[in-house]
Amino acid sequence: MSDSPRAPLPYEFLPSVPAFSVSSADMADGATLADAQIFEGVGDPGGNLSPQLSWSGFPEATKGFAVTCFDPDAPTGSGFWHWVLFDVPRAVTSLPAGAGSGDMAGLPAGATHARNDYGVKGFGGAAPPEGDPPHRYVFAVHAVDTDALGPDSDASPAYVGFNLRFHTIARGLLIPVYGR
Repeated sequence: MSDSPRAPLPYEFLPSVPAFSVSSADMADGATLADAQIFEGVGDPGGNLSPQLSWSGFPEATKGFAVTCFDPDAPTGSGFWHWVLFDVPRAVTSLPAGAGSGDMAGLPAGATHARNDYGVKGFGGAAPPEGDPPHRYVFAVHAVDTDALGPDSDASPAYVGFNLRFHTIARGLLIPVYGR
């Protein structure tokens, strides 16, 4: 991958929408992810813990949210979805660390996880191949114009993304990195 140009962010190819603020007590834009957000597996130190997220400044017309994490630098030709959460109620403007992993403590009632590219319904931590340059992990909070996006928990990330394409009215991004 070191000889390849970086993949574009998927949001560069979608209709432009207003931005709003996304922050985290666990990570920062452009900074290296902590071990807690790394995939826990063979040779990986991670905790596979979804990060704390907060958001503000979204449009008044917002009826709900979706939260995703995408690695555009994965050597797959199509990136890698680490987290796909949708139907988060409008009244929810933050998620605690771990809301998308483990026992799902802090996950708001009504919110739905679709399977990620690890094949599980929840957050899967960063795990770039050994020797790759640091990968970008695009945490996006999508403000949507509906309180029920449409897909169910068996939907693929691509199908959820298809629905987000037509219902996102604003988006906030936080893009940390990780390499090993």
